[in-house]
Amino acid sequence: MTKTAEKAVEEKLMKDHPLEPYLRMDRIPHIWCPTCGIGTVVSCFIQAVIETATDVDKLCIVSGIGCTARVPGYLKMDSYHTTHGRSIAFATGLKLANPELEVVVISGDGDLIAIGGNHFIHAARRNLDIKVICVNNFIYGMTGGQVAPTTPLTANCSTTPYGNSETPFSLPYLAASCGATYVARWTSLHIRRMTRAFNEVLRKRGFSFVEVIAPCSTLYARRNKLGTGLSLLKYYHDNSEIAHGHDVKDLDIGYQEKIKVGKFIDEDKPTHIDRANVWHTKVFGDRYNWYGPKPPGMEEAK
Repeated sequence: MTKTAEKAVEEKLMKDHPLEPYLRMDRIPHIWCPTCGIGTVVSCFIQAVIETATDVDKLCIVSGIGCTARVPGYLKMDSYHTTHGRSIAFATGLKLANPELEVVVISGDGDLIAIGGNHFIHAARRNLDIKVICVNNFIYGMTGGQVAPTTPLTANCSTTPYGNSETPFSLPYLAASCGATYVARWTSLHIRRMTRAFNEVLRKRGFSFVEVIAPCSTLYARRNKLGTGLSLLKYYHDNSEIAHGHDVKDLDIGYQEKIKVGKFIDEDKPTHIDRANVWHTKVFGDRYNWYGPKPPGMEEAK
């Protein structure tokens, strides 16, 4: 096949791709490394948007800085690529300014849990009605491979050349202990299960959190001599134990050890805006107008 024919086939495939209406095709090809799990996360998220019939005119995608944080730039939806660590702060402003919006944060562990950790814990504490998807690649992938708050003990990074000695966060435990109403973890190769989780959070009210394990296929894999990015992804997929409802206190990730995945928390409770509305109704009575959509059967926040 000539190069001209190959290009014609490629253009046809691109044109006929079912996800094309949801992507900014003028920005393709993307910047992510071969075998990086972020692209799979994007595909699964778009599929969930389609399956839930989510109104893209009322959907906003927010991110901070980092490899995963580039996701909103490729999605053909209202999107915000914000400052480092401030994705949830921007998402909070969006949701409070217009409660009818569906606000989704897609970013990395460094952006959300390190510099953005304070915003994360308070958004979960308030049960703000936003969805947070965190792609955990175990390292600062975009800025040189430094140790991250999720780097497993003993793992090699550019700032820990003799092995990491800092205890990492367990992200599901952190989210649950702060008040998240939905907490799940999957690897980027659990495609159907990850898509189902995204389906569930798009239908759910309250602070929802999904961790996607996708170790950096370039810096993390090379520095730790773990083979190709694909072999690293396959390792975590094959060494995952599905444990729905498992105690969130027992979800630590060790260096090259088996991990537990699944849906750990799924509960309903009043959101931040619900509580504010109920309280101000009690204070001001009929003088107060309910702010935002009123949930069916919502009479008082317990």
